[in-house]
Amino acid sequence: MFTIEHEFDATVITLVDEPGTHLQEDVIVHAFEDCVTVEQFDPRREDTVRVTLSNAQLRDLGAALNLPEGVYRLRPTGAKG
Repeated sequence: MFTIEHEFDATVITLVDEPGTHLQEDVIVHAFEDCVTVEQFDPRREDTVRVTLSNAQLRDLGAALNLPEGVYRLRPTGAKG
């Protein structure tokens, strides 16, 4: 399950881990104009862990989820050759 909320400066997506025997903490994604942050509470540290991705890193991650093992470089949109 997930929720999407549009705030003033970001779109916030919350990913809820359901049904399962070993549930993970919710994942919260903040999509800003220039970057995306991914947050998850770590109960062992009793703290929230945050990762910040540039828009290019996010684009590469999205592409990588559908590719086989290897090394890749995405071409800018409209590139030829």
